Amino acid sequence: QVQLVESGGGLVHAGGSLRLSCAASVLTLSSYGIGWFRQAPGKEREFVAGISWSGGSLYYADSVKGRFTITRDNAKNTVYLQMNSLKPEDTAVYYCAARLGIWVENYDAYYYWGQGTQVTVSS
Repeated sequence: QVQLVESGGGLVHAGGSLRLSCAASVLTLSSYGIGWFRQAPGKEREFVAGISWSGGSLYYADSVKGRFTITRDNAKNTVYLQMNSLKPEDTAVYYCAARLGIWVENYDAYYYWGQGTQVTVSS
């Protein structure tokens, strides 16, 4: 059974950093574009960052541009989201998702999802 597992979430003060990981079992991520999404209580799921299968195409939402960095290590079958200068408004459950090829913003286009990891930023 394909599994994506996020880790690295937690509680951090504003201005702090976290690194989220998205690791896959069964699935070989090197053929898949990965999207990081987040969902805060009462809000719609938001596309935060995306990376193509090769790493050659990246995307960041305006709200995180310059603070978040998405990378991948296909040898480790893992994608990372480095989050710096965190703000209280970054508080959400963060999900990674996989689809063949490149990232897209539409969450319906993703085949596989992780269970999510909570990120809480205190002011």
